Amino acid sequence: MDALQRRVMEEDVVQYKLFFIQPDGPPSQQTEEHLTHLVEEIMAKVAPLLIQYIWQHQSFNLKYHPEKEDVPAHIGGSTQFGDSVEDEWFIVYLLQQITEAFPQLAARVEDNDGEFLLIEAADYLPKWLNPDTSENRVFFYRGELHILPCPSKSSTVGLSKGVVPSVAQALALLSTHPEACQASPKICSVLRKRLEGYPEKIKTGLHRAHCFIPAGVAMVLAQRPDLVAPAVSAFYLRDPVDLQACRSFKTFPPDTRVLTSVTFTRCLYAQLQQQQFTPDRRSGFTLPPHSHPQYKAHELGMKLAHGFEILCSKCQLPSSEPDAPVSCNPQWKGFMDSLIRNGYFRGEMEGSARYRELKRSGENFFKQSVASKSSALSPGEEVLQLLHSCNPVNLEELKKQESQLPQEDSDSWLDITAQDLERMLQERSGERAVAGSPNSTSDKQTDHVGGAEERRKEMEEREGKEAGYSLVAVSQGMKNFLNAVSSHEGAELPWSSSTQPFSFDPDSMSNAVDRLLGNNEEELDSDDLDDDDDEEEEEKEEGSSGHAEMNGTETLDGLRGYMDQMDEELMSTNIGQSFNVRNFNKTGLGNGSNHPSATDHLPAHGGVEETEEEIQPLDVDLNLVTNLLESLSCQAGLAGPASNLLQSLGIHLPPNSDPS
Repeated sequence: MDALQRRVMEEDVVQYKLFFIQPDGPPSQQTEEHLTHLVEEIMAKVAPLLIQYIWQHQSFNLKYHPEKEDVPAHIGGSTQFGDSVEDEWFIVYLLQQITEAFPQLAARVEDNDGEFLLIEAADYLPKWLNPDTSENRVFFYRGELHILPCPSKSSTVGLSKGVVPSVAQALALLSTHPEACQASPKICSVLRKRLEGYPEKIKTGLHRAHCFIPAGVAMVLAQRPDLVAPAVSAFYLRDPVDLQACRSFKTFPPDTRVLTSVTFTRCLYAQLQQQQFTPDRRSGFTLPPHSHPQYKAHELGMKLAHGFEILCSKCQLPSSEPDAPVSCNPQWKGFMDSLIRNGYFRGEMEGSARYRELKRSGENFFKQSVASKSSALSPGEEVLQLLHSCNPVNLEELKKQESQLPQEDSDSWLDITAQDLERMLQERSGERAVAGSPNSTSDKQTDHVGGAEERRKEMEEREGKEAGYSLVAVSQGMKNFLNAVSSHEGAELPWSSSTQPFSFDPDSMSNAVDRLLGNNEEELDSDDLDDDDDEEEEEKEEGSSGHAEMNGTETLDGLRGYMDQMDEELMSTNIGQSFNVRNFNKTGLGNGSNHPSATDHLPAHGGVEETEEEIQPLDVDLNLVTNLLESLSCQAGLAGPASNLLQSLGIHLPPNSDPS
């Protein structure tokens, strides 16, 4: 499909759809009542995972969508994940679990980048699969990724890459040939690695920190820990108008501050911690000196209190009418039964403290994610409602709890060294650490004890690796890249020149170069690589093409004359000093002999014949390597054109250990 015709999706939003994949089932399965009931079952199934999760902006949600155009009735939703990309991948994990638990469903997921699952596995996709041919072809089915194939010689199952299947066609093919539609093992392995660690990753992605916050904020977070996300976002995205409400702090006075433990996600904690902010003197918030042992707790609490105050300043007080209990909702009983069937209460006895806590969390989750959104409150209104519905603040009780707080987590994960970043990039690209690189040296340091002996071994290994490194690989890699025939879509760069060598037709390339240089006195044509058909046509039209051949020969002669004139003019300049010419007395790059420059062979007397005799051929390999090394040196270890090109070609140069 043309890119201009695609529906534009909002940025940082992931959209997901769940379709019924049993076309032979009864029509009642496609009705709104059945699909709505299925939403309750699905949400009850994943409730144990969702209740403990803190979302950056919006939570995972499902609702019924009627049939529209060529999209059948389905259940689905969308979630804005903002800066937390982990929210998006957690939703992918949820869809994988849902399709595994409900085999009659197939899921599609995409964001503003399109099929981001394919982007993750871009190195292993078939050649025919691209953004124009992937629409309605990628599904989660029975917990595995499926890609509708194209027909091939080995299998006739599939749809032509020029055809954009409708959702109904895609589901029919998926239900009849699930094995043929399953993605390749390499693609599944990449996706499995990206989702590795769930559901334990939910807890490891949290960060607990001590904060001095107003007592009202502490009470709100005790009831709804997830409200920390909109508060952090309000502070993170504040403007001068928002800060006007923070001059008086009417909702959360700072003189009621207590020390408590607050649970963030790592993304939220980083957003709050890295912000530089000085409170208004009129606000009443004062910070101790930086040397104070609890300075970080005071600073974090001050920022969090500003976020909650900004949230509430944008909302009006809730109505005095009491909120209807969740038990009045007709959907609650069915949802509660689903929770019990899925073991949500973990065998706790009804009426126990742990049972009441789990039930309260389930009620909050039901109101936020399952019940109708028609009367949904904004985060600020929810905070104000909780403040009015909770018991009066008991400062003495909160002060007593300060001595019983759990230990806060270390924030050392915020600091990433250059070696850590290099290792992460190499793991991301699927490559092993290159011998002699900084990260491999750091790994060796952790495996040895003893500084002097360790450094000596490290230097010996580095010298051995650098001494054995051949610059011929650099020049050969560049030659292979230049000799490769690429399409109009761009050049294909090999990730490993040793394991994935370039493949091209040498005869075809030779013929193309001959025609381009005019060695065979043929017509100049750089677009045609196969000249068999052209020779037949020339034989048939020999009588009528004599004039064209004459024009082609004249053009080549004019080009040669022009090049000769350029050579003569350049011979009188010092530009030849920037190149190294070929020394016919040496056979390689590293024999130690000096390379004479082009100016060493300048003729003593002017004349075309003497000039042509004195022109020496350039040493292409030496000039190439010299220029690349000079470019790398000018980059001073930073990213640049030379390092990016060599990295794309799979060529890794050792670090420059020459201090000069």
